[in-house]
Amino acid sequence: MSDFSISMSTSDGDVEVKELENIVIVGSGPAGLTAAIYASRANLEPLLIEGFPSGGQLMDTTDVENFPGYPEAVKGPELINDIREQSIRFGTRIISSEVVKFDLTGSEKVLTLEDKREIRARAVILATGASARYLGLENETKLKGYGVSACAVCDGFFYRGQEVVVVGGGDSALEDALFLTKHAETVKIIHRRNEFRASRIMAKRALENPKISVIWDSVVDDLIGEPDKEGLTGVIVRNVKTGEKTEISATGFFVAIGHDPNTGRFSDQIKLDKMGFISTEGATSITNMNGVFAAGDVMDPRYKQAITAAASGCKAALDAEKWLIENYA
Repeated sequence: MSDFSISMSTSDGDVEVKELENIVIVGSGPAGLTAAIYASRANLEPLLIEGFPSGGQLMDTTDVENFPGYPEAVKGPELINDIREQSIRFGTRIISSEVVKFDLTGSEKVLTLEDKREIRARAVILATGASARYLGLENETKLKGYGVSACAVCDGFFYRGQEVVVVGGGDSALEDALFLTKHAETVKIIHRRNEFRASRIMAKRALENPKISVIWDSVVDDLIGEPDKEGLTGVIVRNVKTGEKTEISATGFFVAIGHDPNTGRFSDQIKLDKMGFISTEGATSITNMNGVFAAGDVMDPRYKQAITAAASGCKAALDAEKWLIENYA
């Protein structure tokens, strides 16, 4: 792979930026950082552009217990830092900046940073992630990681024997509610309509589960609790038909109203599916654009786990390595 190198470089603080990079990875969550580990071990000398916020959704997660290699719970930011340090150990160069413009159409991909600098690369891995939709409440933001979550599979285990709330009415919300019944004492679903948008079979399962109750025609007006203290203690619910407000007890609040893949800045160049996630060829990371690969939540509308994101980062690096060998070796 050393044949790919170009000697000219410019200094970016402590980071040397080549005139033409072999491969640039955009995104610093588990997908991007794992791709960087594999690419650097393959002597591709990857340049990783962190994006904002750096580290992805795990930076808002307190304890992670389902990532292999950590027999005890690990803090989300600590896990990201461990993977980051591992990537640096093998030679990954990291720029703390954001790509504001993508030109992925040519043989040389051009990425424009927020300070107007241009980075050129033969291959690009897009690992820009997805952002969970939240309700936009002030206390919702304050209590993220202290009772508020957008991932029942990630955090449900911490609510054993407790009262939790799920907001939403689609398949994802009902799947989360059913999953949470394995741990929580009670699960209340808050839905703004008087019937679910979910499939009939999912609705039937949820309605027949003795641990689940539904608060129909209602929205959440506020959350009660303090971070770093007791965390979430309650939810203020408003009936959209009567206007009546009710406080219900809860220590867990799970928002299940969808995720938005972070594709806006290249959606005019990369093929997306009907939900806006990057489309890839079969089980690969290969996109419709020659030399461009995708990894992590930006191309995964289904699993949305740190470990699956890391696995797809590995695949993207291997696919990119093979492509570079075939085109430049």
